[in-house]
Amino acid sequence: MPIQGSYAKARELREKRFKLAKDANDILDNQSLNKEERNAKARQMLDECDALKAEIDVLERAAVADEETRQTGAPPAGRVGVDAGVTDKEKQERYRKVWARSMKYDGPREYGFRGANLTDEERALLREFRDMGTGGGNALQGTGGGYFVPVGFVNEVENALKYYGDMLNTSTIMETSTGQSLPYPTNNDTGTTGELIGEGQQVSEGDLSLGNVVFGAYKYSTKMVKVSIELLQDSAFDLESFLKDQFAIRIGRILNNHFTVGTGTNQPKGILVAATAGPVAGGSSGNDGGSETGGTSIGSDDLIELEHSIDPLYRRGAKYMMHDSTLKQIKKLKDKYGRPLWLPGLAVNDPDTINGYGYSINNDLPAIAVNAKTVLFGKLDKYIIRRVKELSVLRLVERYADYGQVAFIGFARYDGNLLDAGTHPVKYLTQAAA
Repeated sequence: MPIQGSYAKARELREKRFKLAKDANDILDNQSLNKEERNAKARQMLDECDALKAEIDVLERAAVADEETRQTGAPPAGRVGVDAGVTDKEKQERYRKVWARSMKYDGPREYGFRGANLTDEERALLREFRDMGTGGGNALQGTGGGYFVPVGFVNEVENALKYYGDMLNTSTIMETSTGQSLPYPTNNDTGTTGELIGEGQQVSEGDLSLGNVVFGAYKYSTKMVKVSIELLQDSAFDLESFLKDQFAIRIGRILNNHFTVGTGTNQPKGILVAATAGPVAGGSSGNDGGSETGGTSIGSDDLIELEHSIDPLYRRGAKYMMHDSTLKQIKKLKDKYGRPLWLPGLAVNDPDTINGYGYSINNDLPAIAVNAKTVLFGKLDKYIIRRVKELSVLRLVERYADYGQVAFIGFARYDGNLLDAGTHPVKYLTQAAA
C-alpha cells in the first residue's frame, strides 16, 4: 500500500475509533441502563478501540518505515577500505549479499553443506568487516568474535526491537562506535538567575553545578538460535528474516526489562529505579474516580498530583508510562465534571492522551497493587540508552553437527540511565499501603 494510502486508511480508522470512544462514554452516562449493561457495552466498545489502535499503529509504522527506507543513505562511519570507484553504499550492499550467503551455506561438506562458493575477493571482504577482537579503531571493529552484520540488517533488527518494549521508543538513543566508559555531563542551574548591573559595575560569579552520568556497555546475547541443516539448504528459507525476528524477540525483551527496572549493578539502571518518588495514591482529598484506599485504585486527583510534582519546565512534552492493566483502569476515570481523562487521538499520528498528555504502555512496570510504583510521569526522553553500534553474529557449525543443526548467536552492547542533576525530570506514583 502506498504511503499516502496507508495514512488515508489510518485517518479513517482514527475517526471511527474517536466516535466509538465517545459512544462508550455516552453509554456510561446513560442512567436508563443498569450498571452491568453500561459496563458491558462500554467495555465492548473500548475493546474495539484497542483493536483499531493496533491496526492504526501497523499502518502508520509501515508508512514511516517506507519513508525511512526511501531516505536511507550510506552510513557516516561506513568508509572502511573503500575501493576505487566503489561507493560506501555499494560496498555495504555487496557485503550484505556475501554475508547472507556465508551465513546460510558455508560449512564443511562432510556436514552436508554445499558451500557458499565464495571467491577470494568475497572472503577478503568478509575478513575486512570481521570483528577480530583487536580493537583496531575503525568503526566496524570491536570485540567478541564473529562477523558484524550488515548495516541494513542492523537497522531492521533495531526497528523490530521497538515492538518488544516501549523504552526504545520513548528514550533518547545515543550511538557510539566503541564501548569504552562514557561520562555524560549534567548541569543543575535552576537556582541561578541573571542580574541587573550598573554602568562600570563588576558582574558577579555564577559557577555551574556540573556532574556526570557514566555509561558503560553491558554485553547482551540472544542465546543460541539453532537451525536444522535441511532448513538452511532449502532455497526458499529466508535466514536473514528468521535471525532478525529471533534476535529482536530475545534481546528486545531483556533490554526493555533492564531499561525499566534494572538495578544499576552489573546491568543498566532502569527508569523506575532512577526516577524520584512522587505522590501516594489516595493522598489527596476529593479523588474523583474512586480512590477508596489508594492501595488498589487510582483517582483523577492522583494523576493531577503526579503531574504537578514535576517542574513546569519538564511538563512540556511530558508523557505518562504505565502497565496496560493500569491504563485499563484509567480509561474509566472522569473528572468532577464528568469528562473522561482518556481521549483517543483523531488526527494522523496524533497520540491518545490522558489529561492532555501522551502515554506509553510498558508491561515491565508493576500493575496496580499495594505499595507498587505504578505510574511514571515526566520527560521520558531524559532516559538515555547508550547503544554500541555494531551487532556481531557467531555461526557455530560443528558444535551441533551430530544433531544436523547450525547455531547462531547475536551479541550487542547497551547501557541506560536517567539524566537527573537534581531537578527530577521523571517521578512515579506509589500505591498506598494496605
